Amino acid sequence: MYNFDVVMTDEEKELLRTFEARLRHLVYLHDELRRENADLRQLLNESQAAREQAEADHRDLEKRYTDLKTATTISLNGSDVKETKLRLSKLVREVDKCIALLNE
Repeated sequence: MYNFDVVMTDEEKELLRTFEARLRHLVYLHDELRRENADLRQLLNESQAAREQAEADHRDLEKRYTDLKTATTISLNGSDVKETKLRLSKLVREVDKCIALLNE
């Protein structure tokens, strides 16, 4: 504490102690909120990573499902020849698009 040759009354000293106590409490609360904020940011990052992984898994499963449907359609005994032809035509168009993109 600095001493500037100022004489303080008891009431002023009590106000100063109260102010210092409240200031220390505010600093403590600030530190607590910073820690909580850091924890929440870490939790958010972990949640985002989990969501991205779930989306990647979902895309993979959708692709596998489409492949399975195509394989099932191709392996039919002729009962759904029209659907098989449509799927094969779609696959051929996709291959043609890929070839066109590679030729650009």
